[in-house]
Amino acid sequence: MTPMASDRITTSPAAGEGCGLSTSSKTSGPPVAAISTACMVTIISDCGVCMKLARPDIFHPRIVLAGDPRRDDDDSDPGDDAGLVHALRHRGLHARRLPWDDPETLEADLVILRSAGGEPERRAEFTAWTKRVRNLLNPPEVVAWNADPRYLADLQCDGVPTAPGAATARTALVFFGAGRSHAFGAAGGDPDFELWDLGRAALRAAAERLSIRIEELLYARAEVTGAGADTRLVGLDLVAPDLGWGELGADECDRAQRRFAREVTSALDRLGLGPLAQRRP
Repeated sequence: MTPMASDRITTSPAAGEGCGLSTSSKTSGPPVAAISTACMVTIISDCGVCMKLARPDIFHPRIVLAGDPRRDDDDSDPGDDAGLVHALRHRGLHARRLPWDDPETLEADLVILRSAGGEPERRAEFTAWTKRVRNLLNPPEVVAWNADPRYLADLQCDGVPTAPGAATARTALVFFGAGRSHAFGAAGGDPDFELWDLGRAALRAAAERLSIRIEELLYARAEVTGAGADTRLVGLDLVAPDLGWGELGADECDRAQRRFAREVTSALDRLGLGPLAQRRP
């Protein structure tokens, strides 16, 4: 539908959030709205018809946060990922939550894992599903390697000091892409640089072993222990890590979730799913 001279253009409150709506009065007639690429437009004609249109020339990837089928993974679920959908929408990305075994996940342009598969007896089914998804983060080969308990032995062979099953106090380090995001646990929110260095060394070793760039890992959680020169890796979760939102204050959580959303945007560009992409049939 092309707006006529008698139409007026507005943005809906939900879709227009963060769109940067502006108007121009350089021409005669009603104001014309200029909107960003993520915005939905509401056209209200004089006859009272109201329509919401997406920019037809902009690609809007379908994003799914794939959760545990045993949970009610609707957008109102107050679990660990509460606020992620909102953070993604703030950047103009339309995301929804679905169980990983929902057939609609196979139609999504990007699936972000938020479950490690659920019941052990469904592990083979889950692994097969990861290979059928169009674009999965983290990638299927990463999931397969990290789901095997022998991954710690691999990292030890690659020079990363490990302490499998250590009962000592642990610190969780969360990374998005190649950068560190936040930490919580024994060392609090500001752990020593030696702990961060160990976490990044583990990520680098994992990426090299899997022949990918470290930036291709959307998220990671490294659990470390020790201090100074005696730091060791207890675990590395690259499948569907608990990102510890509940351990953060409200403002810090908001900033961290926005960092997550920025990394999703970068991943979309890397996968050829940016605004100028074409939807596949």
